[in-house]
Amino acid sequence: MWEKDYYEVHDKMYIGTDCIIFGFDNGVLKLLIFKRRIEPNVGEYSLIGSFVKLEESISNAASRVLHEITGLQNVFMEELKTYNAVERDPGFRCVSVGQYALIRIDDYDKDLVEKHGAMWYTFDELPDLVLDHNQMVEDAMARLRRKAKYQPIGLELLPEKFTLPQLQSLYEAIYQRKMDSRNFRKKVLSFGVLIKLEEKDKTSSRKGAFYYKFDYEKYKELLAQGIYFVV
Repeated sequence: MWEKDYYEVHDKMYIGTDCIIFGFDNGVLKLLIFKRRIEPNVGEYSLIGSFVKLEESISNAASRVLHEITGLQNVFMEELKTYNAVERDPGFRCVSVGQYALIRIDDYDKDLVEKHGAMWYTFDELPDLVLDHNQMVEDAMARLRRKAKYQPIGLELLPEKFTLPQLQSLYEAIYQRKMDSRNFRKKVLSFGVLIKLEEKDKTSSRKGAFYYKFDYEKYKELLAQGIYFVV
C-alpha cells in the first residue's frame, strides 16, 4: 500500500480501539469484559479491544473486535472519544479510541464469547479495570444517558418484541432511578413509535402485559425532529 515510509524519522506510537459493550438482561444493564491475555497487566479485567491494523479504519477495527468476540455484525456502535494521555498504557505509547456498542443480549454467540473468556457483569459487580478503562465506562454511561433523553434507545437493547414494563426497566437501569409507571406509559405511547401486538407476556402475572415493537419509520422521523424521551 505504501512504497516508502516518508515519516520514518519521527517517533512511532500505537493506535488502539477499546469497545464498551452494553447488554440488557432481566431488568439489569450489563457490560461485557474479559481478563487481559497479554502483558502488561495480564490476567486483570479489561474492556475488549485491539490495535488498529494498517489496512483498516478505527471504526472497522472496532467492528472486527465486536464480531470476533460476539459473532454480531451491523449492531449499534458509536465513537465515544480519544484517550491520549502520554502514560495511559505502560506497554508503550498508545492512543486508544473508545467505541461503545449496544447489543441484544440474547442475540450474541454465547460459545464464541465463552471461547474468548469474556463475561457479562452488572455495574454493581463490575471489578476494577486496567489502564483508563474505568474512565471509558463512565464516559460511555454518560453518553448513553444523554442519548437516551432524545432517542428511544430500547430499539438497540431490547428484543424485537417487548412489554412496557421491560422498556421502563431499561430506562430505570440506565438512569439508576425508579420512574412512575403511569407517567412513563403515557409519555412513551404519546410519541407513536410503539406498535401494540395482540400477543401477551404472561410470565409475571395471569393477566399478562401486551407486547409492543418499534415502528421503525416513525422512529426515524422522530430522530430527525429530536424528542425529549425521558419521563
